[in-house]
Amino acid sequence: MIGVFVPEPEQVLVHEFFQLCKTQWEFWRADGEYDVVVCTAAIRSDFSARLVLVYQASPEHSHSNNAGYTCTASPRAILTYARRRMPIYGTCVGFENSRENLVINDANGQSIIHADRNSTVTTVNVGYNLFTEIAHLLSRGQPPDQANHPTVELHISLFREIITRAGLPFLEIPPVPEGFSFAACLTHDVDHPILRNHFCDATMVGFIYRATIGSVARLFHNRISQIQFRRNWMAVAKLPFVYAGLAKDFWREFERYLEIEEGRPSTFFVIPRRGLPGRTRAGSAPLKRACKYSLSELKSILERITAADGEVAVHGIDSWLDASSGSIEQTEVAKIKGANRGGIRMHWLYFDEHSPAELEAAGFSYDSSVGYNQTVGYRTGTTQVFRPPGAQTLLEVPLHVMDTALFYPDYMNLSEKDAHHLVTNLIGNASHFGGVLTLNWHDRSIAPERLWDEFYRELLSELEATHAWFATAARVVAWFQMRRSATFENVEYANNTVTVRTRLSVIDSTLPQLKIRVHKPHKIDEAQPLASTGELGFAEAPLSNAIDSTITL
Repeated sequence: MIGVFVPEPEQVLVHEFFQLCKTQWEFWRADGEYDVVVCTAAIRSDFSARLVLVYQASPEHSHSNNAGYTCTASPRAILTYARRRMPIYGTCVGFENSRENLVINDANGQSIIHADRNSTVTTVNVGYNLFTEIAHLLSRGQPPDQANHPTVELHISLFREIITRAGLPFLEIPPVPEGFSFAACLTHDVDHPILRNHFCDATMVGFIYRATIGSVARLFHNRISQIQFRRNWMAVAKLPFVYAGLAKDFWREFERYLEIEEGRPSTFFVIPRRGLPGRTRAGSAPLKRACKYSLSELKSILERITAADGEVAVHGIDSWLDASSGSIEQTEVAKIKGANRGGIRMHWLYFDEHSPAELEAAGFSYDSSVGYNQTVGYRTGTTQVFRPPGAQTLLEVPLHVMDTALFYPDYMNLSEKDAHHLVTNLIGNASHFGGVLTLNWHDRSIAPERLWDEFYRELLSELEATHAWFATAARVVAWFQMRRSATFENVEYANNTVTVRTRLSVIDSTLPQLKIRVHKPHKIDEAQPLASTGELGFAEAPLSNAIDSTITL
């Protein structure tokens, strides 16, 4: 059991951290029995545990006996842990005399960990405040230049590794569906589904330019193939026939998405009201933010999507600003047969620190707006669905990859080869840490002039090869809600086995099972407070509600 002793303002962040790091814990009690005590304040004389883990960024509150301290106040300190970069957004303390090299400050080469052992108690100082770092990541997030770091997952991994290196096993319910490596959430923002609705407007002018002159430039620089070049020019040639109703509207690609995804369910976010650009905190949003389609024009295909186990959810305009707008927008989309009443992603990813409370008050169960427009990666540093600060029930499905961020000239402007390399790294992180990888492929991204369809097909094949669980955003949220509902009723360690009983307050038999995982502890070396070698691996078993699971280490 882990006991946590922190100041009251940090306690809400502790709750969310231990939903992401799903292990057995409670707030410290004087009469409690603990293997590990975690604190961010002064150590109490009545702490009794095999490991006392102190996360503290102030040298005067550290509890090492022989370390020299230097304080690094930079909000952009970069640490190296497990050969990965890990940004720290608050103050970071380095330990000049520490022998530990588990985590190093890149700026000065100092360890940010110092460990002591006194009799049977190991005390480990980590030179930052874990819970204020989690608060920053889940609220303010990471700047675009740090987008490739799954920082929350690295904090969890380090927390777990310190415990196992101190000679203690680590029990968790990992964010990994039983039988799969992680969840893949395919989503589509529906912004321009009907070409005929765009006549001599900026969207159409931009399309013609990119399909003609832009295609010439891209062909010259080997950014598109001859086949793609011809497809774009032929599309422009067909425009008069499309407007006359004599040729297929090649932006209306819902059927092709169903074919490409081949039974892998996805979520389509649709804008509830035509011609409304919405507002910002400062006033009106740009006029070009308004969409030029109405839901009635898409009703039949959207109902077919829901009938095929897909999801239709809200692509909100003003929901992020106030609950009354959110309620109206949700009601409009709910008129589509089978549409999900709980999900939303804001158009252009409009969002701020007040949005979670407004969306929750409007009746949404999840949001998926927190990502980057200009790059890909981990805005909140996590692969997991989480509860954002300011919400009580609303969950956030983080957005990791957006097609326009990868390929648009105003953003990353990557070649398909470079984009594949970048996204493959994100898939590798999802395979390693679990959680969900959320993709956004816009409704017309598989049509001329974008023609990102083959890249998308290859991406789906790669996800399939990694044994990802393909699920709509609503289903991913439901699985994480089930995991969040789990509590530990009994844990017993004996004869190299662990027996665990958990109880779920949310059960859905149509979802993949949860599982119990136990990370193996190191043997204690009296000469070293922390073992010097890396993790020893884990053993695991499926989790059944209120039934003992026995795991042999």
